Amino acid sequence: MAKIAFILLCHKDPDAIIKQAQSLTAVGDYISIHFDARARPEAYKRVRDGLAENPNVCFAHKRIKCGWGEWSLVEATIYAVQSAVEAFPRATHFYMLSGDCMAIKSAEYAHEFLDRRDCDYVESFDYFKSDWIKTGWKEERLIYRHWFNERTQKRRFYAMFELQKRLGLTREIPRDIEVMIGSQWWCLRRRTIEWILDFIRDRPDVMRFFATTWIPDETFFQTLVRHLVPENEIENRTLTFLMFSDYGMPVVFYNDHYDLLLSQDFLFARKISPEATELRRRLGVLYSSQGARFQISNEGRSLFKFLTGKGRIGRRFAPRFWETESSLGREREMLIVVCKKWHVAKRLLERIRQMTNIPCIEYLFNEESCPLPDLGGIQSTMGKRHRHRRALMRMLFDYYESDRLVVCMDPANLDLLEDFGRDRSVTRMLEVECQFSDAYLIGHAMRVGLAGDRTPYETIQRLLPTVRNDMIHESDRIRDANFEFHSRMREIDPPEVNARAVAEFLTVPEATAQEIVQLDHLFAD
Repeated sequence: MAKIAFILLCHKDPDAIIKQAQSLTAVGDYISIHFDARARPEAYKRVRDGLAENPNVCFAHKRIKCGWGEWSLVEATIYAVQSAVEAFPRATHFYMLSGDCMAIKSAEYAHEFLDRRDCDYVESFDYFKSDWIKTGWKEERLIYRHWFNERTQKRRFYAMFELQKRLGLTREIPRDIEVMIGSQWWCLRRRTIEWILDFIRDRPDVMRFFATTWIPDETFFQTLVRHLVPENEIENRTLTFLMFSDYGMPVVFYNDHYDLLLSQDFLFARKISPEATELRRRLGVLYSSQGARFQISNEGRSLFKFLTGKGRIGRRFAPRFWETESSLGREREMLIVVCKKWHVAKRLLERIRQMTNIPCIEYLFNEESCPLPDLGGIQSTMGKRHRHRRALMRMLFDYYESDRLVVCMDPANLDLLEDFGRDRSVTRMLEVECQFSDAYLIGHAMRVGLAGDRTPYETIQRLLPTVRNDMIHESDRIRDANFEFHSRMREIDPPEVNARAVAEFLTVPEATAQEIVQLDHLFAD
């Protein structure tokens, strides 16, 4: 049976640290604590006194002052690991934590999870070939020496960097080391930890190298594990659930995230807000619970991306020059059917094809598989269709030898609608407003990756109002744009009302429009 020694680096909130340690050790696991030497002495004393009677707690044999991006974070981790190895001979796994982390599974579940496979869990990607570093320095982190903290000694940090760069004072990476990078939140077996400690004693050259790299907590353990452990014994992932915003800041979890956190395929989560007292209480109780069952759906990251995306209107910074300087043509009419239920819009287009001679194209900006003629490759990918939208539409007008063209678009494509609405051609829009049942919304959430077959019913129920409001918001944005020719066709309206909207949209006789809308199953799901 797995027994975990948690390696905890912390620097504040002694009462929360005491509670965290008591919760994790209550079921027989261990914890080794490094409390930052920068912290107030009375805070450290409070932690020591509060945990003095707990035999499953030890403290790093040496405390140092830690700084973001510095070697000190790795050094503090090593001190805590060394103390844990000596104090807890029965520990089978060593799990890296911070004071902001909390368990999102029970100890029973965590132990069974670790017993299933004899491996190390650590993110470990090739430093130079992977895209783990999205922006900023890459090679510079390694080939130059960094003695100062970038946040607290910015002028010295960059002055030394510029001096080395100007004088060409680069250095080589140790020849037998392939540098890897990944999250600092790892879980390693005892044998791996012992190998790492032996390596630290035997290879002072590697230690000197990493001691002056920048942000070594993302490379040191990740590199050594790959160097020492067979690849088939490494699971390239972290067991700690964490997310980052578009600005590189960690996402913080609050009281209402309890169910979402439990459904993720991870053992711990970071960061739990200090103000989320109810969440902290419930998670603290959870770790020592017996018989808890967890329904893993793992929709956390896709849900976060969906929700945060609603706060931004997806406009480009500036129009492309070939779009601003070109037009579909003053004499042409682009007729756009806007509908969230694609199958409804496609049925309506089929009726328009049958009753008129206007060429109709379905969701060409939403579906890669939308049938299109060969236009020299501009239609071949979704990216090209969006980038060269006006050129594509001009070619389609020419291909069909028509001055009128009907296309379908999703309400989320407001940037496209506004772009075509500004064109010198005539742009008419028919918004088809459908009713959305819970069953449809659940299916939509699954299609876009917000939910899956294993998503708990309670999670889906919490998600439905968000999805429904998002669709209402899309319709409101279209109305707020004040398009010149904007008609609405609604599922709840009688056929004669919808016929008038279609007649206005297509500029056809109302009798023709009535035949188009008189389809019994037009709105059926």
